[in-house]
Amino acid sequence: MNVQPKTIILVFVMAAAIFICRAFPFIFFRGVKADVKPATRFLQFIEKTAPPAAMTVLCFNALAAPVKENPDSALPVLSAALLTALLHVWKRNSLLSIMGGTAFFMLLKRMAA
Repeated sequence: MNVQPKTIILVFVMAAAIFICRAFPFIFFRGVKADVKPATRFLQFIEKTAPPAAMTVLCFNALAAPVKENPDSALPVLSAALLTALLHVWKRNSLLSIMGGTAFFMLLKRMAA
């Protein structure tokens, strides 16, 4: 197996970046006491905004490729995403919305084929 040095360097750089991102909160907040108001407010803000922000980025990432590559066949992807969002707003059940959207997408793809 012939592995190029660039590949090894990239793997180590990515591993270091992931480790730093994971360790950052523990390093940054290790001296912060729970009764300190600014830190508590900041943590509450992060807890409240980080999950929706991450989900938004993931949704746009998942929807961008099919729409960009072949806009004519993007209808199943967009309609399944819309159904997933509607199911989640209606029932507030992640499992139901994910399974329902996935099943609907697979049905649409099967019918199109």
